[in-house]
Amino acid sequence: MGLAMLGATMLAHAAEKRDLPSGRPGVDQPIFLHPAAHPAASAVLFPGGSGAVSAVRRNFLIRAADDFAALGVTVAIADAPSVWLVGTSNGAISAANLGVRLGPSQIAGVVLTSSVWIDGMGATHFQTQRVPTLIVHNRDDGCPTSPFDQAAPALASLHNAPAMELIAVSGSASLSGPCEAMSPHGYWGLEKQVVQRIADWIKTH
Repeated sequence: MGLAMLGATMLAHAAEKRDLPSGRPGVDQPIFLHPAAHPAASAVLFPGGSGAVSAVRRNFLIRAADDFAALGVTVAIADAPSVWLVGTSNGAISAANLGVRLGPSQIAGVVLTSSVWIDGMGATHFQTQRVPTLIVHNRDDGCPTSPFDQAAPALASLHNAPAMELIAVSGSASLSGPCEAMSPHGYWGLEKQVVQRIADWIKTH
């Protein structure tokens, strides 16, 4: 095989992973690019299944990507987007439950804010999370079902999560009931601070 042919073959087999912004905060669209040495056309391949390339590596289109590239067709394989599940209060129950069910092949991580630790989160088996998990809680949360003192033990129970952290904040006005939105439970007046810390954590992980 000549050097030119060898170089073309190596280029065709060199897949590049790129993360394209989706337009949604915290969500990227991963693309695996198989460039042709002398491209005559481009094709975007959708392998099906769960949509996650790691879960369907034997799929026909994934197996054939280098063959397309060798024939002059640059190929981009769309992977599953990096989605984070973020929930607050009762919504944290849904986020935790989906996080356990979907797992790392379909989501990037879970953020649980003002979680309902009493008569809520236990049913989700959130301790079995296998994705990065952030717990956010207000020390002054007065909601009886969402006590701050349960946040640290919950964090300690995440034995399978590859990354985990508890972000504790304090303060907030109380203009509603203790379990309602305009209270420490709902981070009333602390929105920008809390969102900034959540966004920073998501970007880091």
